[in-house]
Amino acid sequence: MSRIRRVLVVGIDGVRLDTLRRVPTPHLDAVADAGFLTPVAVAETTPTMSGPCWATILTGVDVTKHGVWSNDFSGHRLGVFPDFATRLARQDGRRTYVAAAWEPLVTVADGGPMLRRPTRLTHHAPAADTPAAWEEADAAIVRDAVAVLTHEDPEASFVYLGAPDETAHRVHLGGDVLVADRAGGAGRTPGPPPAPARAGGGAGPTHPPAGGPAPARTTGGAPRPARPVRHEDVAAQVYAALDRTPDSHWTLDGARIPTVPRAVLLDMDGTLVDTEPLWLEATRSVAAAHGHTLTEAEGASVLGRSCADTAAWLDGHCPDTGADVLEAELEETFLAAVEADAPLRPGARALLDRLEHDGPPAALVSASPRRVVDAVLRTLGGEAFRTTVADGESDRSKPHPDPYLMAAARLGLPAEACLVVEDSPTGIAAAEAAGCRVLAVPSSAPIEPAPGRRVRFDLTFLLHEWAQRESV
Repeated sequence: MSRIRRVLVVGIDGVRLDTLRRVPTPHLDAVADAGFLTPVAVAETTPTMSGPCWATILTGVDVTKHGVWSNDFSGHRLGVFPDFATRLARQDGRRTYVAAAWEPLVTVADGGPMLRRPTRLTHHAPAADTPAAWEEADAAIVRDAVAVLTHEDPEASFVYLGAPDETAHRVHLGGDVLVADRAGGAGRTPGPPPAPARAGGGAGPTHPPAGGPAPARTTGGAPRPARPVRHEDVAAQVYAALDRTPDSHWTLDGARIPTVPRAVLLDMDGTLVDTEPLWLEATRSVAAAHGHTLTEAEGASVLGRSCADTAAWLDGHCPDTGADVLEAELEETFLAAVEADAPLRPGARALLDRLEHDGPPAALVSASPRRVVDAVLRTLGGEAFRTTVADGESDRSKPHPDPYLMAAARLGLPAEACLVVEDSPTGIAAAEAAGCRVLAVPSSAPIEPAPGRRVRFDLTFLLHEWAQRESV
């Protein structure tokens, strides 16, 4: 399934993460529930002012490179280290959008603009330097952003809301700046929020409260960050979400934010056990027994498919046999081959041991009949799996999403919170139709990367990625 990727970074200045945890913010919570909410660390060398912090967030490099040391941007090096909206527009020809009321972000005031050449720009300067005027400016920014995001479909956007920060500078509230979330804005900003989107699951950047970072909070069934998140990572995450590999000469200091999924849904044949050759040989054998010689292209098309689907297809080439007879013969032939020898794929044992002892929870989702699944489980051991789904146990088999939707439901999670590990185009189609993220580990058929899909050639990739979280 083709997916169109879009990224929206919403910057809400002056709101502390610990405050967000203590006040009702249902619209912000909804965005966090689709990704994660976690502290974003400010480097010790970065002055804790808006200019240096937002420059680091937007460029993906630290203050020694971009040269924004204060809220006067004079002497900056943003021409060498541009913001992500400018870089994507100028170098890749992508549609980008920026909306902000704070003048140095988008005008020449105080050495700006920080965001130099997005494709589309919205700017509403406050009529006066008062909290009320800032709230009115933010409201206008939100209205314009909703219209642009809805009707013009930019690929990468940054929407900045400054009223909370400006209010905090002028109004003493007993140490707290409260956040209203009547419609997704900050402060008391009226109007609807920008359309929720996320940069690969990340929540907006925040400064840690005095006394140390607030505890990380992950929400709902969302993935968890596999390591601490830094300001420099936000721009890198934007590029990763758009499948844009940064050029080495950009010298980004940030990196994509790896996440640990809430659950892993594992295909069996070709993913955990090297049974795809056995399945192809079983299909060839049954087809030949009924007068049909399987071509190479036909063999590739049956990878990942159920006995019933393959039998229905063979019935068109062996019309005098009947699909029921062909299905029974396929199952018996394949089962015999699996029971004789079902070698594990590289990294399978280490991955299953990790899932069994440390999680996350796992399910086995197979297009093979229950008898074949149980035969393989006697080799694999079923301890790593909270549940298993075999052919015929959901309304439709792969390439339909039903098996993966069933497995996620049994684990009590939305499909979007689950990572599927698959080896075949058929299984990947099922996983992506369900809305899952996908790690493809090809066996017999080539797989290309795509939005929401990574391709690796060894199951141990997951172990290396998850280890980043444990080592920090």
